[in-house]
Amino acid sequence: MSIQDCLRQIHNGGTLSYASALALARGADLSELCRAADGLRLFFHTDSFDLCSIINARSGRCSEDCRYCAQSARYSVAIDSYEQIETDVALAQARENDRAGVRRLSLVTAGRSVEDDQLEDLGRLYGHLGRETGLFFCASMGLLTREKAERLVDFGVRRYHCNLESCRDYFPQVCTTHSWDEKVETILLARAAGMDICSGGIIGMGESLEQRLQLAFELRELEILSIPINILTPIAGTPMASLAPLAFSEVLRAVAMFRFINPQAVIRLAGGRNQFGAAQYQCFSAGANGAIVGNYLTTAGNGLDQDLQALANMGFQF
Repeated sequence: MSIQDCLRQIHNGGTLSYASALALARGADLSELCRAADGLRLFFHTDSFDLCSIINARSGRCSEDCRYCAQSARYSVAIDSYEQIETDVALAQARENDRAGVRRLSLVTAGRSVEDDQLEDLGRLYGHLGRETGLFFCASMGLLTREKAERLVDFGVRRYHCNLESCRDYFPQVCTTHSWDEKVETILLARAAGMDICSGGIIGMGESLEQRLQLAFELRELEILSIPINILTPIAGTPMASLAPLAFSEVLRAVAMFRFINPQAVIRLAGGRNQFGAAQYQCFSAGANGAIVGNYLTTAGNGLDQDLQALANMGFQF
């Protein structure tokens, strides 16, 4: 199928098959592919742009062995570790985002899951943030039980974030201490409790183009409508430290294909984009229409004002 055939099919309510998507990703001229993906973004989302931010609510000493992550206790990486962020620090970050017009904020905790007593402490933190700001709240707290998911809803959390990280076939190369299926179970528990779902992955971890597309299709099958794409930033001390950075052309191709495969989702650029400098904003002309702004968990992001100005200059509306 040509790009135009693919566009016609999607505009008419159809979806691409894996074979069609792979042929498109392999054969299409990159600039034409990006223009077409941006057209799909306009068709389904106009110029609206979805902003969100995160707070590293519990940092470091994680039991899991995710091979990309500086927060794992298994690797020798110098990061700040703490059991829970100070309320005043979290409030300062939340107020900054609220003033800038960022409407959604997630508390993120390192670890396989959050214990019941800390979940209650985090609930009190959500209460402070809710009284001081007009933000909508998300959570990213590892694997859930039904009871924990329902408790988060009681705290006012509207969205749960649980990245698949990679496609099912490649996941054992990324992590062995929990499974892809456990992540899917958490997604289903969060949805059943009443939260909507944010889930995506990391590209550049040694996976193939085919496996990136498999991830995009798995997200489509799960009906995910907020899909963050992270680009691996190799961190010294982690097992993936020696991986060659992904070429920017491959980042653009991945963003465009995620848009073709998930036309109605927010495709959200997340960690790692700032390694490409000003060129990163080309991703928002290749089908992406959302971003995590501010700093990330263990790597620095762009300045909030810099992001907002650059995106406004591109014609996006917040």
